[in-house]
Amino acid sequence: MQHKKIILASRSPRRVELLAQLGVQCEIAPADIDESALAGEDPALYVQRLAKAKALVIAATHAGRGLPILAADTTVALGQEILGKPADAAEAMAMLSRLSGSLHLVHTAVAVYQGGEVQCLLSTTQVEMMQVPGHVLQDYIASGEPMDKAGAYGIQGRAGAWIARIDGSYSGVMGLPLHETAQLLHAW
Repeated sequence: MQHKKIILASRSPRRVELLAQLGVQCEIAPADIDESALAGEDPALYVQRLAKAKALVIAATHAGRGLPILAADTTVALGQEILGKPADAAEAMAMLSRLSGSLHLVHTAVAVYQGGEVQCLLSTTQVEMMQVPGHVLQDYIASGEPMDKAGAYGIQGRAGAWIARIDGSYSGVMGLPLHETAQLLHAW
């Protein structure tokens, strides 16, 4: 992919780093939207709805610049339950305790707004997390690392040692699936 410039509707440093791997430079314009799930909303549909909404919110003020707008959203799902970013240490412990020893899904949707249209692709990865002792979870939470991450963990950080296997996209679990992102960016 040749060097391109986009507007990124996120303040995630991980997404900036992943875009740099694709040779994409970005301007940061975080989208402020209500990220509440709708009653009974499927986790995969939830992240797609949010990614599109973020792209459209930023497009309302930046579309005239002619740069593509990229937005993404990631969630961890235990069955149909959506595990977003924890509000506090207690919620992080509750999430991590439930994920410990589990197979769960990480859904990341990527949306690109260009020329008045939004295109969106979804990456879904199955993650197997080992059984993690409670004191290890407490130390992890005390580090502050899980507080800005869906499901209260980041595969690229200390919690990566707990991941026995994944079936899908490592970068998707980080928050921006490179394959799907490259597909969307090649479209323009």
